[in-house]
Amino acid sequence: MEEVLDRIIDDFVKNEGNLVSVLQHIQDELNYISEEAVYYVSERLNIPAGKFFGVATFYSQFYLKPRGKNIVTLCCGTACHVKGSAKLIDRTRQELQLASDEETTKDGNFTVEKVACVGACSIAPVAIINKKVHGKVNINQLLKKIKELSS
Repeated sequence: MEEVLDRIIDDFVKNEGNLVSVLQHIQDELNYISEEAVYYVSERLNIPAGKFFGVATFYSQFYLKPRGKNIVTLCCGTACHVKGSAKLIDRTRQELQLASDEETTKDGNFTVEKVACVGACSIAPVAIINKKVHGKVNINQLLKKIKELSS
């Protein structure tokens, strides 16, 4: 991990980048921003770790917990809710054996997240799997896709 972080630090120093850029690079490489990474980069750049954590917790695009290899985003906006997204969410979480306080499976293969609206109301309910939008999705389609990604 240190080798990856050193490369990010070198890029930051050369380009006089900002903290957001450093955090984005860390997340791109590690799939999340670990405490260990923040403290390492903080020490190397002589910037207080609190500044990094302040930025990382301000922006919702940053994740401070490990995320799965596959990201399943389920819309729970009004149109999707009316079309049954709550059942999709519940069934998906059940299939992946996620406890109510968990987003990521124990094996690190899946993260399931709910979002307020993806802006694709005309094709509700909507699931986004690894950045690919699936509209008018039903539970069988969703579970089939999850099984494909599991193998």
